[in-house]
Amino acid sequence: MSNKDINLKEKIRIALTSTAKVISDDFTLNEKYSENKKTKSSEIVEINDLINPSDFIKLRAETDSAALKKKFSNDVIYRKNLPTNNSSRSLYNIAEKIRYESLGGKMLKGIKKNFTENYTQIIKHKRKEQLKTKEDVPVAEAFELYMLKNFHQIKLNPLTSKILNFWENDFEKSIDKHKKFLQENLEDQNNYSSKFSEILNEMDIFQSEQENERKEENQDQGQDNPSNDDQDKEAEDNKDENNDQETQATLDADYNVDEFNLDEQLSDSETDEQSSEQIIQKNLDNINLDYKIFTTQYDEVTKAEKLENADEATKLRRTLDQQLVGFQDVITKLANKLQRQLLAKQNRAWNFDLEEGLLDSSKLPRIIMDPYNSLSFKKEKDLDFKDTIVTLLIDNSGSMRGRPITIAAICADILSRTLERCSVKVEILGFTTKNWKGGQSRELWNKNSKPKTPGRLNDLRHIIYKGADTHWRQAKNNLGLMLKEGLLKENIDGEAISWAYNRIKKRKEERKIMMVISDGAPVDDSTLSVNSGDFLEKHLKKMVKFIENKTEIEVLAIGIGHDVSRYYDKAIKITDVNELGDVMISQLSSLFETKRKFH
Repeated sequence: MSNKDINLKEKIRIALTSTAKVISDDFTLNEKYSENKKTKSSEIVEINDLINPSDFIKLRAETDSAALKKKFSNDVIYRKNLPTNNSSRSLYNIAEKIRYESLGGKMLKGIKKNFTENYTQIIKHKRKEQLKTKEDVPVAEAFELYMLKNFHQIKLNPLTSKILNFWENDFEKSIDKHKKFLQENLEDQNNYSSKFSEILNEMDIFQSEQENERKEENQDQGQDNPSNDDQDKEAEDNKDENNDQETQATLDADYNVDEFNLDEQLSDSETDEQSSEQIIQKNLDNINLDYKIFTTQYDEVTKAEKLENADEATKLRRTLDQQLVGFQDVITKLANKLQRQLLAKQNRAWNFDLEEGLLDSSKLPRIIMDPYNSLSFKKEKDLDFKDTIVTLLIDNSGSMRGRPITIAAICADILSRTLERCSVKVEILGFTTKNWKGGQSRELWNKNSKPKTPGRLNDLRHIIYKGADTHWRQAKNNLGLMLKEGLLKENIDGEAISWAYNRIKKRKEERKIMMVISDGAPVDDSTLSVNSGDFLEKHLKKMVKFIENKTEIEVLAIGIGHDVSRYYDKAIKITDVNELGDVMISQLSSLFETKRKFH
């Protein structure tokens, strides 16, 4: 091999490595790429001989696919939903691959182009031998074509259309009615993969095989454990009944906060405010019973100014101010619009039909008709929003690094100034972890012989950037600390919501609003590697549902690039981070426009 070829491969390797890091949001990827297939375990891509353009097309697509798998595919969730039928597992693998590749295609047009070119190339070079029956076509090959056609929108040629035709009716029969659900849940791996696993396990094409497997198992059991048929049937019925009860109990515990009968309890103690608070706290504690935490001794709640010295904080604030230049005009206009709306509302806020005050001219006909009617006066009333506190809870995870966290900090900065002018209290909080890969909590777990299902297994870091009673001028440098290198790590949303709730509920303001800014599901690799794949999600859902339904705190969530409506009733998805300022201000405007009807 010539030096020229080696240099070309090295340049390609560097380019692909950089691309993979950006796509996967993992800047610690192993950069040791191999030119052969002997060291396959840790590489994202392998560079073999690049003889023609098709080799390079394939290489780009494979790199993108591997990076997207790292970004969007959780191995714990993948294993949890593996089909029971061995024959279905190859199809399950194809379905998962198409899922994260489709997400990548939606994320970047260049990725979609790479996949389209590669799959078109593969289709073009499909085998040409005679195809007469189903037996001539492997089901996995046909299924891949079906997924490419329906989820990747790849056009098939006459040959591949013929391959698919042998099996398409079978696929459509099982999948077609679920197609919309699957396409809408591409971002939710657990919902998508569990549904696909269910579909594949029930597919007619595998039923004969499943029956054979069951027959063989029954025969083996019958030979090893001969018993009375009636006893076996009774035991099986009891088992099914118990399983149904357990399943129902699990579902209720996971998704239904009403099991605590809070409304009934509150009805008996409406006149006792302290008792109500105790009941709410008790039910909050009940929610957390199923949520295990291995240890809290390494967790911290810290003020932002303690994370860095004053000089560095000032430097980071200057960086934020430089970033503000490009967005300040737009966001400031929106913020001023919100301010004008609030101040105008202040001037128009009146109580009518009073016995004293200013004469209401609109009621003059009433006075003429009934001079003794005393309910013809009005008084200007105090503005509702003045007795309001807004908590901005910002995801400080690694996936927010770069533009998302910068714009979140800018919006928080401008919004806090705006609402402060209108006498609205604003608190700005952030949540992350102290370490990657579990930190001291995981070290302690390792020392204690790694007990099973330990629960949350990382060191939390909750950050107070600006307290509700702190003036913006005093806290302005703190907001720049969101840009601090190395601060953004994992995100455990459920506990962050619980922490923010416990802070805001103690406030004396009548109206309490919590706005959550995040870019997706809660993720902590250390925790999810030793617990169920939906461990963090279940806790988040419970917490949010409890706050939304059983407290007077209004919750609004903004998802950056991800749909978070599966967690929050009031949720907005934005695809472009530049929309964040507009959405934050418009949503707050709508909240102030109409007073909430409490449950």
